Amino acid sequence: MKPKRRDFRLDIIVLLGFTAAATIASFGVYRMWAGEWTKAWFDLAVVAAVAAPVIHAWRGGDSLRAGNVLAALNSAATFGACLLLGHTALTWTYLVLLTNFFIAHRWMAVACNALLIVGMQLIPGFFHDGVHAASVLVSASLITVFSLIFAARTQDDRVQLERLAAIDALTGVPNRRSMERALADAVGRFQRGERRFGLVVLDLDHFKDVNDQYGHAAGDAAIADLASILRFEMRRNDQVFRFGGEEFVALLELDGTEDLEAATERLRKAVRSSLRGPGGRITISLGAAMLREQEKTWHDWFSRADAALYRAKSAGRDSYVIADDLF
Repeated sequence: MKPKRRDFRLDIIVLLGFTAAATIASFGVYRMWAGEWTKAWFDLAVVAAVAAPVIHAWRGGDSLRAGNVLAALNSAATFGACLLLGHTALTWTYLVLLTNFFIAHRWMAVACNALLIVGMQLIPGFFHDGVHAASVLVSASLITVFSLIFAARTQDDRVQLERLAAIDALTGVPNRRSMERALADAVGRFQRGERRFGLVVLDLDHFKDVNDQYGHAAGDAAIADLASILRFEMRRNDQVFRFGGEEFVALLELDGTEDLEAATERLRKAVRSSLRGPGGRITISLGAAMLREQEKTWHDWFSRADAALYRAKSAGRDSYVIADDLF
C-alpha cells in the first residue's frame, strides 16, 4: 500500500490549535476565579471556536479548509480581544498575523490580516496617540508582507521538491513513485467505468553486456536514449515511467487487447529501429496486460504484465507477450 503523503499544514494546525486553546482556556479559568465573567466567557467561546476546525481537520484531514476557517476565527477573536482588553491585546496580534500564514492559504491569510489591521485602526482610543497607531500599522503591514513573501517562496520550493521527487534524474521521465500513483488512479477510473487501460513493462535486452563491455556511461546513455524514444511514442493520454534500472513501464489508454498488441509491437519496432549503442543495435523485450475487472489494485495487474515480460525474454528477446495469451 502506498504511504500517505505527510500533511505538514495539518500538523501545524493541530499543534497551534490545541496550544492556543489550552493557553486561552487557562486565561478563562483565571478570569472566572477573578470574577471577570465577561472576559472569561469570551475566552471560553474562543476556545470552542478554535477547537472546532482543529478537531474537524484532525478527524477528516481537510487541512486547507480548516486552516482558512481557523485563520478567520483567530483574526476575529483577536479583534474581539482588542475591543475588550485594549492595546494590551497587541501581544497576541503579532503572533496571529504570523501564524495565519502557517495554517491558511496565503491569500486567505492576507485578507484576514488586512481586516484585522484595519479593524484595529478603527477602534476608538485603542492607541496612545497617532504615532503609536502609525507604528502598529507599519509593523503589522510589514509582518504581513514578509510573511507573504516567505509563504510564496516556501510554496514554490515545495512544488519544486515534489516535482524533483517524482522525476527520474537520468531520463527525465516520471519515476516509480509517480507510476504507483498513476496506476492506482487508472484502476480507480477503470472501476468507475471511465476508461480502459493497458500496461506495458519492458526492459533492454542484454543490458549487462553493454555495461560490462563499454562501461556504465554507455549503459546510462542507452537508458536515456530509450526514455527519449518511448516518450516520443506516447500518445496524448499515454504515460511512460522508469520503474528502475533498465526497466520501463508504459500506461496506455486502450479499447482492448488488439489495440494493446498493436501498441506494444509499435514500441518494439520503434526502439529496434532507433536505439543504438557502441556495439550496434539495442533491442527490448516487452510484456503487456489489459486491466481486468477483478483486479482491484494495480499490483496484480502489474504482476501479469511483468510475468509476460519474462516470457518474452525467455522466448529469445526482441519480442513481446500479451498476458492474456498466457491463460
